[in-house]
Amino acid sequence: MEHVFNIFRLGIKELRSLLRDPMMLMLIVYAFSLDVYVAATGIPETLYKAPIAIVDEDQSPLSNRITSAFYPPHFTRPAMVGLHEVDKGMDSGSYTFALDIPPDFQRDMLANRHPTIQLNVDATSMTQAFTGGGYIQQIVQGEVADFAAGTRSAAPSPVDLALRARFNPNLTQSWFASLMEIINNVTMLSIVLTGAALIREREHGTIEHLLVMPITPFEIMASKVWAMGLVVLLACAFALVIVVQGTLQVPIEGSIALFLAGAGLHLFATTSMGIFLGTIARSMPQFGLLMMLVLLPLQLLSGGMTPRESMPGFVQIAMLAAPTTHFVKMAQAILYRGAGFDVVWPQFLAIIVIGGIFFTVALTRFRRTISTMA
Repeated sequence: MEHVFNIFRLGIKELRSLLRDPMMLMLIVYAFSLDVYVAATGIPETLYKAPIAIVDEDQSPLSNRITSAFYPPHFTRPAMVGLHEVDKGMDSGSYTFALDIPPDFQRDMLANRHPTIQLNVDATSMTQAFTGGGYIQQIVQGEVADFAAGTRSAAPSPVDLALRARFNPNLTQSWFASLMEIINNVTMLSIVLTGAALIREREHGTIEHLLVMPITPFEIMASKVWAMGLVVLLACAFALVIVVQGTLQVPIEGSIALFLAGAGLHLFATTSMGIFLGTIARSMPQFGLLMMLVLLPLQLLSGGMTPRESMPGFVQIAMLAAPTTHFVKMAQAILYRGAGFDVVWPQFLAIIVIGGIFFTVALTRFRRTISTMA
């Protein structure tokens, strides 16, 4: 019991040290409040007010119909320009899209001559260009098909497609972005807080005071793990309930308690990783550089931003050793699809095993670092 009391008291000391660090407190508050809100609402969910210009060289009912199909909020009101104005407008960035309807377009379409409409796209805005190109293609094809159906009989399609989107029926970007931002911030803050706590003690000289006390390296490390992990876990719960459910009105299908239990296991692994990085770095700038090398692969290759199935095979296998891979899969299953423990228990088990390995490695490194200081 003496070991437990020591771990508890040292953890309280860590919490008090954190309360005296206003920059870290601001980082925690921002990461689980404004950052989540901005990630969910800052990027438009779909194409939004994209500037488009149209060159109508046909001046037919069909070309007028196509022109009138472009309206807010996806596009701005089309700017009707001459052919000589297209290059100047594209070069100046006034138009992202420029649609050129050729002469005799309606007549050639009715005569089955397969006329071509030219679409110029400013691809410097890659995401908007890709999405907008698909939108414009659908709009033009739809208007042409409706116009053709009014002038001649069309054979009915032999197949109907009934589309049902599960878990996010409206394909709302904020539903995905807000929760994934919380998942990423749990990993980032847990590594930052524990690593910074260790470096802060080394820079302030308080680590030498701990070395002369009747406590073990295990107790020192365990206190940092539970104290910083608790802070991140409480902030995560606040973000889920207040920001995601309350402010953004995002429905959470599964059990928040089950997710927080999985997050607690994940924090056991990532806080250990933070201490390991803190023993390697000798200053906060060095720690920041190590964070860039470690955090970016953890977030980009864990399956949260892109499906793991689209990654090279060796990357998929290598990332199984990272706790974020299993945490992202577990979190998405619980929060998006309402999965229970009977579905996510393999991820729980994997995180426990990986966390145990990380904790052991970090503790070994921590003991070695303390012995050299002593």
